[in-house]
Amino acid sequence: MKKRIVTLLLTLTILGLAAGCGEKKSEEDKKETTKTEQAAEEEFVLTNQEGKVVAADVENLADYITLGEYKNLEVEEKFPKQKITDEDVENSIHYNMLRAVKQVEVTQDRPVKNEDTVNIDYTGYMDGKEFEGGSAKGENLLIGSGQFISGFEDGLIGHKKGEEVTLDLTFPQDYKATEMQGKAVQFKVKINSISEAPELTDEWVAENTQYKTVEEYKKKQKELMQNSADLDYESQINSDLFTLVVNDTKFEKYPEDMLETAKKEVREQLDAMYQAQQGITLDDYIKQQNISEKEEDKALTDQAQKFLQQNLVVQGIFNAEGIELTEEDYNKELEKFAKTSGFPDVKTLETYYTDKNVIKDSVLWNRACEIIRSTATIKEKAVETGDE
Repeated sequence: MKKRIVTLLLTLTILGLAAGCGEKKSEEDKKETTKTEQAAEEEFVLTNQEGKVVAADVENLADYITLGEYKNLEVEEKFPKQKITDEDVENSIHYNMLRAVKQVEVTQDRPVKNEDTVNIDYTGYMDGKEFEGGSAKGENLLIGSGQFISGFEDGLIGHKKGEEVTLDLTFPQDYKATEMQGKAVQFKVKINSISEAPELTDEWVAENTQYKTVEEYKKKQKELMQNSADLDYESQINSDLFTLVVNDTKFEKYPEDMLETAKKEVREQLDAMYQAQQGITLDDYIKQQNISEKEEDKALTDQAQKFLQQNLVVQGIFNAEGIELTEEDYNKELEKFAKTSGFPDVKTLETYYTDKNVIKDSVLWNRACEIIRSTATIKEKAVETGDE
């Protein structure tokens, strides 16, 4: 039972937003939280009754927390700052070209090789019978991507278009579908076509990107990659520093109304995630795992409290520093946050994070981190020499 609750808690932790506030959402990520974000949008209120933008709107914050030390802290880098090289850019572009939507079909009579994309029909058999989920027609597969189980992709190398290949394989012991773990299977595969990545030319760049030449495209990619690397570094340092403050803060209790709202939001986000990724509701998952209402409530409460700890600590720092943000102040912070997070402007930021509550929490968290960072010491990561 304990293992199931830990699993639920681990799943809940992926819903944390502050530590990764600089990361952009994929299309799948955005779909996962669409319903929750739409509901939150209707409840969004920027300022309190006094016209101030606050992280936690409570009258006597000291009744809830005793703020930990947030000045003169020290952390060590988890990883050093990265300097993006031309080789890094070439590798990134090569990776993206292999996954370009429009591949170029191979017309010459040659066999499949690594990094080709093959279109295949396949049927999987276990003990001589087809097994559920083991068959497909017209599936595109990038050779070398590791998308299929070990031996499947390598088994197609050297074969040509039109050939039918039989692959005798074994599912790995840690395969996600437990009923297939370690099972011996056979796949019969027909290769319908072979395609390869398009050549990187000025023409391709002009047709498929917002740039005109390969040189311009590479230059911009290097800039974007460097910005992303810098953001990863800064986000990690800020997260580590903020964690020190949270761990040093004593939490007496939590505002009941805020706690119930946070629990509701956690549950809604988790439900949306399960529906998007697995096609089941959170209730379905809980029934499958035989998790009781009491156990579910504890898991949700624990995670909601973690979310509230962020807002309470942020507000505690603001109070200690005498910071009161007006709507105008907040908008300036929002513009700064968008740029430091890798977005050209606020409008673009809001296309990725449509829940304004998430944006608000992230902006205020970022401002608090600036305060912590202003007196902090960052130690360079020790170089491991391998010598005893």
